[in-house]
Amino acid sequence: MPSELPKPWTIRTRTELYDARPWLRLYGDDVELPDGRQVQGFYSIDMPDHAIIVALTSEDRVVVERNYKHGPRRVCINLPAGYLEPGEDPMDAAKRELLEETGYVAEGWLFLGAFVEDGNRGCGQAHIYLSRRARKVAEPASGDLEDMVIDLMTMAELFEAARRGETPVLGIVAALGLASEALSRENGTS
Repeated sequence: MPSELPKPWTIRTRTELYDARPWLRLYGDDVELPDGRQVQGFYSIDMPDHAIIVALTSEDRVVVERNYKHGPRRVCINLPAGYLEPGEDPMDAAKRELLEETGYVAEGWLFLGAFVEDGNRGCGQAHIYLSRRARKVAEPASGDLEDMVIDLMTMAELFEAARRGETPVLGIVAALGLASEALSRENGTS
């Protein structure tokens, strides 16, 4: 490890430029770098945190969704995911989203980490989970804008779909990678 790590920036002023709560707020931060340089209007975006779930069935198949995502502007293969309600525990949100979006419940939950979506802008944290023994107990009831098909795929099929560009959301690909690494560690193959 280096003897001296970089120092954080100091926010001198923060100006709200756009408020579209609960989805996002855009800020222009005037910051001071550790060497004293000033940067005006360095943008940051506040968005709600969300949970992403890699839910494995007893047959080691992953519960996936095929749905339209407006960011990439196409139908994609996705994992169950959704925003945390204000004050909601991330694990509770993950369990709620899995049930609402897919009709599945699961056991054996493992927290894989929380990560910001954009290193420079923020954009909320993704709380990523791996769950086991997922089983269908109800019909999906997400009640939002999502029209989706629920499917089951192996990890190998999902990685191949990602290589083909069918899984274009970075947070989803990252969740698959983290889950795969955790499974490899458990199996002693990493």
